[in-house]
Amino acid sequence: MYAVVEDGSKQYILKQGDVVRLDYRQLEPGETEELKNVLLLKDESKITVGQPTVEGARVLVTVVDHPSVKTTMMKYKRRKNYHRRKGHRQYYTSVRVDNILLPGQSAPAKA
Repeated sequence: MYAVVEDGSKQYILKQGDVVRLDYRQLEPGETEELKNVLLLKDESKITVGQPTVEGARVLVTVVDHPSVKTTMMKYKRRKNYHRRKGHRQYYTSVRVDNILLPGQSAPAKA
């Protein structure tokens, strides 16, 4: 089973157990969130396409981490003593997909 979910202006194909990088959220690691913009669901042989979203379908995710990597850019012109360095750090949130819930399904109880 998988779901296509829209988050921000991006779309993600999510399967249960996947770890995905989403736009940054101010949530602590271990907190859960519900993604409700489900555009498509595929369950065994049945495909449900939303117009624009599948009503009642949800994806439950748990925040894993908030990693970030700094990328640097360097400009250099030889023999002119010209060096410029720029850095950029994009923040994002890594989440683990716990459950994909069909319309009418309730979330399983936590163990």
